[in-house]
Amino acid sequence: MDEKSANTNWTFLTNHGHVLICLAGDSDLRLRDVAERVGITERAVQRIVTDLEEAGYIERVKEGRRNHYKIISSMPLRHPVEAHCHADDLIKMVTTAKH
Repeated sequence: MDEKSANTNWTFLTNHGHVLICLAGDSDLRLRDVAERVGITERAVQRIVTDLEEAGYIERVKEGRRNHYKIISSMPLRHPVEAHCHADDLIKMVTTAKH
């Protein structure tokens, strides 16, 4: 197998990172919309949002029948390699690169 035909379905960020970035970009997104953007099921997004909330990276605020998500950007990233960075660093890196 040559380099071009090597497996290309992996990414540098986890689904947790993708969900956090989506919610940082639009805190009023429905979870089904997040699922579509990330390419995972709505159920998987629900589990990830619960993980992020329990770990202190997001706060869920109920507004009528909808949820609004507040990102706690001062939280450090979890892996020792990037623990010196905060959630805001990740969000800025990805959102700045888009513009």
